[in-house]
Amino acid sequence: MNNIKKIGLTALGTSLIATSAYAGALSVSGGASITFSGKDKGTAGNGFSMSDSITFSGSGEMDNGWNVTVSYELDDNETSTGNMDSRSVKIDTNGMGVVTFAGHGGSSAMGAVDDVMPTAYGESFDIVSGTMDTGGKTGTNIYNAIGSAGSNNMFHYSSSDLVEGVKFTASYVPSGTGEVESSTDLALEYTGVEGLTAGYASGQNNAAGGTSNTDNTTMYLKYAYGPVTVGYQESEIDANTATESDEFEAMGITYQVNDDLTIGYTESTYNAGSETTDQENSNFSAAYTMGGMTLSVAFAEEKNRGGSTAVADDVKGYNINLAFAF
Repeated sequence: MNNIKKIGLTALGTSLIATSAYAGALSVSGGASITFSGKDKGTAGNGFSMSDSITFSGSGEMDNGWNVTVSYELDDNETSTGNMDSRSVKIDTNGMGVVTFAGHGGSSAMGAVDDVMPTAYGESFDIVSGTMDTGGKTGTNIYNAIGSAGSNNMFHYSSSDLVEGVKFTASYVPSGTGEVESSTDLALEYTGVEGLTAGYASGQNNAAGGTSNTDNTTMYLKYAYGPVTVGYQESEIDANTATESDEFEAMGITYQVNDDLTIGYTESTYNAGSETTDQENSNFSAAYTMGGMTLSVAFAEEKNRGGSTAVADDVKGYNINLAFAF
């Protein structure tokens, strides 16, 4: 009996040594920020808030030259998954592209470029997004940009090495809980001409399945000349019915005053097939950086919220953010 115990302990010890040889350390990153925001509609009180997330990440190189990176974000606001927010495993093949498996918080190839218009701080719609506590439009009737399907446990691939000046991305959302059928996205971005960025993406949203599936597309152009960057973007949802087919149009411009200060203006229009009136958004913003501190300010306006012409659905808001990087 004693001999059996000794053999078992020896095997266990060998196993622990072998495992520790592959163990790695996770580094912690985060920042400190204070935000003050408000809107002219709603009953929200204290407009102050602060950042409440930290990210654990680690990486290592395999014998074949591939680099593997893992990332976990703890976020106090993410209560549905026990405070675990974005998390992913990224495999950089060192020449054949990067494969990412996102357990949560991932983006599809089209979703990553749903609105890439130049801005100093924030998209045209995100300052007065679907968090307004008023009697106006709520839920799915508040429109942002047009993306595609996305869920937990999805795959993403990107490569900038296949053709010079061309970046190719693809994503795959498996069928499962919340996704009746799988969805696939493809995207291309060209930066082969100095100052010019041109992109196109096509994706599917098969979450509902059957006749509710849609084909979504977007295309955009951005051009930077000296301190000025301008951009234009169009997107659409192609559905089986006119009421489910939507269009999105956006434009933006930024001006870099100096190395520290940037100002910008961006606007967008969402034409929902189910509504007779377009939702219109605009955002004027500025960002100032001094060392590890960044002060960002945005003033936004949303007209005809969710396609509604009610007075309650014309909203103005602001967001002031003071962030420190360590």
